[in-house]
Amino acid sequence: MENLQLWDFRFIDFVDVFLVAILLYYIYKLVKGTVAINIFIGILIIYFAWRLTDYLNMHMLYSIFDGFMKVGIIALIVVFQPEIRKFLLMVGSTNIGGKRDLFKNFKFLKNDDQTTTDVDAIINACNKMGASNTGALIVMERNNNLDFLTNTGDEMNILVSQPIIESIFFKNSPLHDGAIIIDNNVVKATRVILPVNNEKNIPERFGLRHRAAIGITEKTDALALCVSEETGQISYIKNGEFEMFKNTDELRDKIKHDLG
Repeated sequence: MENLQLWDFRFIDFVDVFLVAILLYYIYKLVKGTVAINIFIGILIIYFAWRLTDYLNMHMLYSIFDGFMKVGIIALIVVFQPEIRKFLLMVGSTNIGGKRDLFKNFKFLKNDDQTTTDVDAIINACNKMGASNTGALIVMERNNNLDFLTNTGDEMNILVSQPIIESIFFKNSPLHDGAIIIDNNVVKATRVILPVNNEKNIPERFGLRHRAAIGITEKTDALALCVSEETGQISYIKNGEFEMFKNTDELRDKIKHDLG
């Protein structure tokens, strides 16, 4: 009977395991595709080595790994500072005022192969604006809620389409200044003021639009597209870094994959 009690599995145990699985999955989503994933694997290897040396009574190696593990929490905060900031930003900007918003905050559980955003319309608009040297800054929301930025501009609720994006960034349009934020195929805000990165060295041909794109993608997991007003070049920024692409078809596939 005592052995059977060890296998008793309460409902709260199921909830516990489920929540831990969600947490681990979301941590994986945060670090996937970044340098942090390799660091995370390295820390796991050191942890298992620490447990193994303890089990085998290898005192010298154990003392070395033990010393590292004792300051491990500080090392984790330093190494994973950008990812921790993104996670806390997502939690802090959560709006649970309604059911729709509540479930929206768990959108990282969506199917990895699907996106509702009309990426083709966005890319076509960028190509058209690039041909006429029309500057543009487009931010695409992912898991981190960007509602804290919408009050810096004009809140909108416009379905994404190529003509809409082109008209917003038309040089004589009152909405062309600043960035637009797109979420679930809806332009949720225009004329948004983004945090500008002043630390990273970028080529002189890139101006405030590109610094703003770097700033927002460093602080959140959003994606950004910049169209240069000087050259007409389209730049794609993710995790504070410029992503290179060979042609617009490759860029289109990258964005669809990253939004998914």
